[in-house]
Amino acid sequence: MSKVTIDNVTDVVIGSLGQNGEITPRQREIMTAAIKHLHGFCKDVTLTHSEFIEACMFLGRAGAICDDKRQEFILLGDILGIEVLCDMLTNPVTGTESESTVLGPFYRENPPVLPHGASTAQKHFDNEETVFMEGYVKDTAGKPLAGVTLDIWEDAPNGLYENHDHDQPDYNLRGRFETDENGYFALRAVRPVPYPIPADETAGELLRYMGHHPNRPGHLHFIVARDGYRTLVSQIYDRSSKWLDNDSVFAVKDSLVGDFLPAKPEHGTDLYLRFDFTLKAEAAATALAAE
Repeated sequence: MSKVTIDNVTDVVIGSLGQNGEITPRQREIMTAAIKHLHGFCKDVTLTHSEFIEACMFLGRAGAICDDKRQEFILLGDILGIEVLCDMLTNPVTGTESESTVLGPFYRENPPVLPHGASTAQKHFDNEETVFMEGYVKDTAGKPLAGVTLDIWEDAPNGLYENHDHDQPDYNLRGRFETDENGYFALRAVRPVPYPIPADETAGELLRYMGHHPNRPGHLHFIVARDGYRTLVSQIYDRSSKWLDNDSVFAVKDSLVGDFLPAKPEHGTDLYLRFDFTLKAEAAATALAAE
């Protein structure tokens, strides 16, 4: 091996890939790009050794606070716009399918299965605005899709998700619904409010270093899924919400903005929201249908 210099160190490290153990072509591709970009970054900013050590300590602190309720590295990825970028790379929109966006760190698996039109609210707040939401799920050809599951979760009117608020019942404002034979779904919830992502610990350190804020606009989270179709992870944003044009995690898209309108008496709520979803068939299902 030649003597390592500032000019050849990147090539030397890349040359070591696979020398003492098999790696896949994808691993080589990822590691080669990562090394080139990381070394390029260090050279671009003339990163000092003390700054490198400070970054290592920062990452160590982030790892130390990760648990089943807080995944700090997802928060850091959100703040840097990495999660939304990876999501767009993974789920490109090629037709009429609904756009996806970030999952976020507050999802809980196995929400309660609720009947058509039921409410996800188990606790009420003085300042809440109730919402009746309905819509249809269809495929890209416009065909209604029956048996689609829709997981929904949101923050309470106090700006907290139930797994971060000891005063809320378990799985409050979370639920799972299913479309009927016409692809129709209906549910009741509350109007989501803007809230700050956790800005303590390392997430807060990063936000302050960037000179950015922690706030998110009001939104409803959805996972829309059915066998044979690409699962849609998305959010619906309140058009009148603050921070809509300056989301702390850069996840707002025009097609995901909805209108919370005054409800009619038959809805039994304060507000009404209509929003439809379009699912894209998986590649294997598309090929089978063409045969």
